[in-house]
Amino acid sequence: MKIMASGELTELHEVIHPDAVNREATAEPPDCRVQGPAAFAATARWLRSAFAELAFDIHETAASDDLVVVHCTMSGRQVGPFVTYDEHGRVAQAFPATGRQMAVTHTHWTRMRDGLVFEHWANRDDMSQALQLRWVPPTPLYLCRMALAKRQASRRQ
Repeated sequence: MKIMASGELTELHEVIHPDAVNREATAEPPDCRVQGPAAFAATARWLRSAFAELAFDIHETAASDDLVVVHCTMSGRQVGPFVTYDEHGRVAQAFPATGRQMAVTHTHWTRMRDGLVFEHWANRDDMSQALQLRWVPPTPLYLCRMALAKRQASRRQ
């Protein structure tokens, strides 16, 4: 998690299995939906493109056999659009930068293979994130900004 926030993406090869799958990538850009370290690097780029000062404060970890669970808080300041994608890889929604800080709890579940992350799931408090960043309830002006951001993101695809 600290690697995802720090930007030291070359280190992902040391902790992510070549066949690893991120089960949370369904709303992420298409390059996050492949297997292995490249997918996790794409997820890190996606998060860091929207959030400056991205950090994960780890509170607790637990392990049983090949399962490792991490309870943490993700924090950052939204400086870029946060773009989500549909199942076909098309832009689903775009939340323009608000400049606001957020801190939300996550629980990450990873299955290990050969000492490396092989599978990943997460439980996130997305509603708290949306409230802290003032995505909801949206003002009429923010809805217009969202429509513009979605159009711009779709054109870049």
